[in-house]
Amino acid sequence: MSTNLLETVQQNLGYPSLQKIDTATDQIKENIKTPDEDKFSQAAIPAVLTAMYSFAQSTDGAKDILQKDITTDWVKIIFDDNRKAAIQVIADYAGQSIDSSIPKMNAIASEAVKVVRENLTEDAGMKEVKLYFSGQKTNILLYLLPDLQIGELLHDNSLDDKTNKMEGPVSSLINSIGAAFSTPVTEEEVINK
Repeated sequence: MSTNLLETVQQNLGYPSLQKIDTATDQIKENIKTPDEDKFSQAAIPAVLTAMYSFAQSTDGAKDILQKDITTDWVKIIFDDNRKAAIQVIADYAGQSIDSSIPKMNAIASEAVKVVRENLTEDAGMKEVKLYFSGQKTNILLYLLPDLQIGELLHDNSLDDKTNKMEGPVSSLINSIGAAFSTPVTEEEVINK
């Protein structure tokens, strides 16, 4: 993994640094009160990237990330049938309107697609997209606000599970083992076995 996707997207779009979530309290780790103007990025960046991770694990999703126009309505695609609920929960947390949240969420997703494409080789395929996002998952989840219930909206409650958000040598080892078992297999690998 050459770059930290979350930090790169945050910096490229000029948002303030995000705060990690303390798994013991489900609150922002640094015991810092997030200013209202920073609440949008604190909620939206990890939520959008979590949805992109989930979307990228399907063959069609990985293909879209590689090939679709960067200005695609990504929020509609990655949140699918729960688009309105996802936008609503992020807008409510940030104290912003739905109409102002949608373009900013799409900008986050577009920037993420751009960063992913820049970090993959020219001949990268769907497997590389899946692996890239799998390598980013743990870091993204460290910042995902549990109050948003994004895992539930994406039909994957493991994304909201505290064990995926823990840091430290033992947690890193467990997450690495989990990632190894969830590494996508390509059609060629299945045929060659």
